[in-house]
Amino acid sequence: MKNRKNIRKVLRIVVIILAITVLLRAVFSRLKQNKIKSKSQTIFKDTSISTINLDSDSIHDAIKASAAFLHQIIKPNGQYIYRINLNPNVKLKKKYNMLRHAGTMYALAMYYDWHPDATTLAVLESASKFLQNCLKPIPERDDLLAIWSSPEISGSEDPLQVKLGGAGLGLVALANLEKIKPGTVSHDDLKKIGRFIIYMQKKDGSFYSKYFPNKGRDDRWESLYYPGEAALGLLMLYEIEPSNVWLDASAKALAYLALSRKNSSVVPADHWALLATNKLFELCPKETLSVPKELLINHALQVCESILREQVKYPISPVFEGAFTQDGRTTPAATRIEGLLAALSFLPEENKALRNRIESAVEKSIGFLLRAQIRTGKYAGAMPRAICQMPETWQDAKKFNRRATELRIDYAQHAMCAMMQYLQFIEFFNLE
Repeated sequence: MKNRKNIRKVLRIVVIILAITVLLRAVFSRLKQNKIKSKSQTIFKDTSISTINLDSDSIHDAIKASAAFLHQIIKPNGQYIYRINLNPNVKLKKKYNMLRHAGTMYALAMYYDWHPDATTLAVLESASKFLQNCLKPIPERDDLLAIWSSPEISGSEDPLQVKLGGAGLGLVALANLEKIKPGTVSHDDLKKIGRFIIYMQKKDGSFYSKYFPNKGRDDRWESLYYPGEAALGLLMLYEIEPSNVWLDASAKALAYLALSRKNSSVVPADHWALLATNKLFELCPKETLSVPKELLINHALQVCESILREQVKYPISPVFEGAFTQDGRTTPAATRIEGLLAALSFLPEENKALRNRIESAVEKSIGFLLRAQIRTGKYAGAMPRAICQMPETWQDAKKFNRRATELRIDYAQHAMCAMMQYLQFIEFFNLE
C-alpha cells in the first residue's frame, strides 16, 4: 500500500511539473513574440500604411513606375540588369536567368497592350534580340528550337542545357511581341519552339523538365512551374498560328496536372497553371475542349483553396497585412494574386463564397505590394525581395536581411502583372 501511495505522489508531482513547464513555455513564447513586435516597431516605422490607396489612380501610378524601372535597366545588348542590392555592402555574384528575362518581356508586353508607347516597344525589341540569340536547334533536330541556358550567361556551374520553362516563357514573350508588331519574330521559329515543347511532353501529358546535349531529355528533376509555363506558351502560339496540335498539347498538360493532384487535400500554388487554364478557356469553347472542363475547374478550385490557406492571418506588424509568408517576401504574394485573379475570370458564379474570399485576399495583397514598392529615388518602381528587414531575433535574420533589400527583374515583373490584372478586374466590375 505504501508503495502505491508513493507512486501516486510521484505521479502528482510529475503532472504538476509538466503543467508548470507548459505554462512557462507559453509565457516565454508570448514574451518572445512581444519582443519581436517591439523590435519590429522600429524596423517598420518607415513603411507607411496610412498613405496607401487602392484606387485605380494609385494602381495606375504603381504600374507605370514598374514599367519605368524596367525601361531603365535594359542594357544596349538587350540584357537586363538582373539584380541590384540597395545595401552597398552586399556583393553580388554574376548571375542571369533566361526564364526571368522572358517573364519580364511578358510583363512589358502586357503593359504595352494597356499603355502603348515607343519606349516599351523599343525595350521589348531589344530584349527579344538577346533572347533570340539564345535560340538554337537541338542536336540533329533542325525542326526544333529551344532557349539554351549557357554557363557564360547564367553565371552558374550547371552545364549547358535547355529548360522546359525557358521554352514556354520564351514562346510567351516572343509570341506577344509578334502580336504587338507583326513581322518581328519568324513564325517558323515560333512553331519550332512549339514543336520542341511537344517533343518534351510524355504520352500522359507530363513533361521532361530539361534537355542536355549529351544526354537528351531528362526528368530526374521536376519543376512545379514548367508545365504551366509550357502550356501557356503553346496557347500564345495558337493565337498566332491556329492549330489543334498546340491546343490539344496544352489541354493535355493541364489535364495531367489536374489528375495528378485530384485526391490531394493540399496542392502547390501553381499560378502558371491557373493563367494557362484561363487562356485555354478564352480560346476554346467547352464543346471543343479535348479534356473535360469540369476537371480543370476542379483543379483550379483546389489551387485557389490552397493559396487562400497560405495567406498570413496574424501578421507581426500591420505592414504584413496581405502577405503570404511570415517574412514578408513580395513575389510569393504577387504570383498568388496572378493566379487568383486568373481563376476569377472563369470560376462559376455558383462558387460565390469562394469568389468573395478570393476578392478579399487579393485586395489585401495588392495593398501589401503597394506598400512594398519603392516609390522614390533612382530605383522608383522596383520591388524589393521583402517588404522590410526582419528583427535580429528572427531565425536566420542576418542571412535573410542581406537579400531583403535585393531588387530583381522577376520581383518587379510579377508585381507589375498582378497589379495590371487587378486593375483590369476592378475596372471591369466597376469595383472602385
